[in-house]
Amino acid sequence: MERVRRIEAVCSRHKVPLRVAALQFPLAHPAVSSMVVGAISPQEVQQNLQALDIAVPMDVWEELRAEGLLHEEAPVPR
Repeated sequence: MERVRRIEAVCSRHKVPLRVAALQFPLAHPAVSSMVVGAISPQEVQQNLQALDIAVPMDVWEELRAEGLLHEEAPVPR
């Protein structure tokens, strides 16, 4: 949980909700062609779709790498 708190703190400093970064991160990997995201209501489906359209600044990914929270060679969304 400490790692999650640290990742959330980085996202918060950049005004990016953790869920937005979490939804976008796996899609940057070339081996990932699709993703199944759970939702319990139509509203959550809509929120997840909207989260994919929110720009995550490269500074977020760079800071996560600098903090040792993201492997330096992990592909990230551009």
